[in-house]
Amino acid sequence: MQTFLKKQEIFLRKPLNLWSRLCLIAAAACIGASFLFPLWEIRLVAPQYRDGLELYIYAYQLQAGNDGQHLDEINLLNHYIGMQPIREADFVEMTWIPFAFGIFILLCLRAVVFGRMGNVVDLFVLFAYFGLFSMGNFYYRLYTYGQNLDPRAPMTIEPFTPVLFGTNRIANFTQYSYPDTGSYFLIAFGALLVVAAILSLREKPIDPYETR
Repeated sequence: MQTFLKKQEIFLRKPLNLWSRLCLIAAAACIGASFLFPLWEIRLVAPQYRDGLELYIYAYQLQAGNDGQHLDEINLLNHYIGMQPIREADFVEMTWIPFAFGIFILLCLRAVVFGRMGNVVDLFVLFAYFGLFSMGNFYYRLYTYGQNLDPRAPMTIEPFTPVLFGTNRIANFTQYSYPDTGSYFLIAFGALLVVAAILSLREKPIDPYETR
């Protein structure tokens, strides 16, 4: 156990070379770019909506197709089956996710300046936790929308859970739910952190008692 901990300490004390620091700068740019594009797209298609009803989820807002009209139509359909309306104000995570993105950018730049492997590991662990928590929260929100149906609704259907990733059939609608451009930038962010760590694996660990 002591040997294992010693190896981890040595690993975390490795310095980051120039290429690793450039990867971190690119990773910070990916986080910034993800803010500009939708993270997720949900699309509903039915015989009466052959072109589909589109809903785009950004880090800070909901945006519907046809200049927002699609959200009104989706909420009208939700009313008929007893599902609560989808309102941007209910998505409280949209108030803190932009701050989380900003923190990731700052931590990236901090890692570039301090240049230690430990900085990259800390950043990756925080990002992994953020990703798992966000996906879990997203799934729970979909679950509550589909399971808490009003029994007094004009149309009665069995409670359901909208699909998080993939395709699902809901009555005469086909639901499509997939990550969009913003999510791919976030995936690139995580990948660049891994690449940054790999590029500095052969660097000699910094002596903690070395004076600079």
